[in-house]
Amino acid sequence: MKAGYLSLSNLDKKYGKQTALQDIHLDINKHEFICLLGPSGCGKTTLLRILSGLEKADKGQLTLAGVDITMLPAGKRNFGMMFQSYALFPNLSVSENIAYGLRNRMTKAQIVDRVDELLGLVELDQHRDKLPVQLSGGQQQRVALARALAFSPDCLLLDEPLSALDAKVRVKLRREILRLHQKFGMTTIMVTHDQEEALTMADRIVVMNQSRIIQVGTPREIYERPSSPFVADFIGAVSFIKTDMERLDSVALAIRPEHVQLVREGGRLGVVRELEYRGAHYRLVVELLGHQDNPLMQFVTIDVPTQVMSSFNARLHQKIRFSLPPEHLIRFDATTNLAVV
Repeated sequence: MKAGYLSLSNLDKKYGKQTALQDIHLDINKHEFICLLGPSGCGKTTLLRILSGLEKADKGQLTLAGVDITMLPAGKRNFGMMFQSYALFPNLSVSENIAYGLRNRMTKAQIVDRVDELLGLVELDQHRDKLPVQLSGGQQQRVALARALAFSPDCLLLDEPLSALDAKVRVKLRREILRLHQKFGMTTIMVTHDQEEALTMADRIVVMNQSRIIQVGTPREIYERPSSPFVADFIGAVSFIKTDMERLDSVALAIRPEHVQLVREGGRLGVVRELEYRGAHYRLVVELLGHQDNPLMQFVTIDVPTQVMSSFNARLHQKIRFSLPPEHLIRFDATTNLAVV
C-alpha cells in the first residue's frame, strides 16, 4: 500500500510514566484537510507538536513526500503552525507580525508584496498598522493565520485555533480557514475537541482517545458508521438501546436522534422528560416506560422536525409512542465493543 504524503508510523511518546501517544499509524494525503478529534488529554496536541518538530517522539518515524523528517528540527521543516493562543508579538504591528517569519527568506520588496497579498486575503488591509491589543479576537486569529501562511508551508498545523472565539465568529472563521486551505492547496492538520468543527471542515477525521487513534474516516463514515460505542457517543448525540429481538447480551445497539420516529400506534411507549426548541427541530429526551426490565434502555433522545412536532403536540410529562427503524440501528459487539457490519 502506498504511503501518504505525510506518513506517521509506529509513533510512541511518554512523559515520565504517563503515556501520551502509543502505536500511532496515519497516512495523510497531499492537499487533505485532517481534523484530530478527541477529548482533552487524548494526545492530539502532543501529536501535532511532534509533527511540527517542537516535540520528539520516543519511537517511530515521520516522512514527508517520502523523505524522513523524524529528526529534522522545527526550523528546518516547512510547516506553518498556529497556536491556540495565537502567540502574536504584542509590540509588532499586524504587518510586522505577518512579515516576521519571512526575514532571511525573501528580499524586502518581496516581503512587502507578500504581506500586502495576505492582508487582502484575510481582509485586514486597513488594520495593517495596528498592534494586536487593538484588534478583536477574530482579527487576531486572522493575523496568526496569515503569519502561518506567509512562507507557503508544505503543511499547516492548527492547534484549536477557534476555541477562544464566540459562536458566530467561530462559524465565520471556519469558512475563512477552509477558503484559504483550498486557495493555497496545502495539507492542513487541525486539532479540535469540537465535533461540529470536525464534521463541517474535515476531509477525514482522526478520532483519538487514551493516547491512541480509534477510527479514521470521512465525516459521514465517522457519524453513520462509528467503529465503537465511544466514537458513536463522542460524535453527536446517540441512544444506546436493546430491542425486543435483541435480548442476547452479545449485541448492543445505538441510534441517532434524527432517526427515531414518533408514531401514533405501536412502537414503544415513553414519557417526555426534557423538551428543547432548536429552531428547525425539537429535541426530546424520553423515558421508556417499563425500562426496569431493560436497564440498558432507560432514555432515548429524539429530534423531531418543527413541522412534525406541531401535528403530535408532544409536551413535557406527556406519553408518546416512537419507533426505532431497523435500517438505522448501529450494532456493536458487546464483548469487543467493535461495530458489527
